[in-house]
Amino acid sequence: MSDMIFETHAHYDDDKFDENRDELLKQLPLNGIGYVVDVGANLESTKKAIKLSEQYDYIYASVGVHPSDIEDLNEESYDWLGQQMKHKKVVAVGEIGLDYYWEKEDAIRQRQKYWFSRQIELAKKGNLPIIIHSREAAQDTIAVMKESHAEEVPGIIHCYSYSKELAKIFLDMGYYLGIGGVVTFKNARKLVETVKETPMDRLLLETDCPYLAPEPNRGRLNSSLNLIYVADKIAEIKNLTREEVITITTQNAKKLYRID
Repeated sequence: MSDMIFETHAHYDDDKFDENRDELLKQLPLNGIGYVVDVGANLESTKKAIKLSEQYDYIYASVGVHPSDIEDLNEESYDWLGQQMKHKKVVAVGEIGLDYYWEKEDAIRQRQKYWFSRQIELAKKGNLPIIIHSREAAQDTIAVMKESHAEEVPGIIHCYSYSKELAKIFLDMGYYLGIGGVVTFKNARKLVETVKETPMDRLLLETDCPYLAPEPNRGRLNSSLNLIYVADKIAEIKNLTREEVITITTQNAKKLYRID
């Protein structure tokens, strides 16, 4: 295999990896994984992501607070995030966004929207791309992005799960779609359709590990080693070779994260 795989969304800071984190991370480059973005989801995981990026030259960090963790955010912690963006291994702001799957209460949804918008502002100030988490909140995600002029910063709709029609709106704003293990699931018809319709230069490989392991390892602890199954599935959908999928998605990720 010539090109190395670019893992655009992992959570190796997660305590599920406590038992064998270093062992696993050392295996990645030996198995064709050349780049990893470890994504912050709250203040604690943001700190850990930066620490991992300092320990491994192929790991980069993203700083941000996930919609389910917004109780972490106030003016002081917001300023702290802004400071972390200056770190040389920080390549994005995220994961930020909206999650209505867990949150039905309107007041909390409003707060999610507020902090989503504020973190988009942060990315613009720091001139960094954003990683968006959007679950059962497509219309409000699009509304906040438009109000905040999110098209001014590039980014990813991570773990894309909506229709191909909605994908077109995100693509028109200049965004990439992060494709992970779900594309290999039997019931992923909608996602398969979206991948089919999306130009290759807008697709990225991701795992969201330790979650969402692809077939044939569904239900087990996920890691970047499983990206090969995602690449194979995209290759099948797009009628390409595995190598072509890896080459193109790695180029896409390097361009987005400005990594040479």
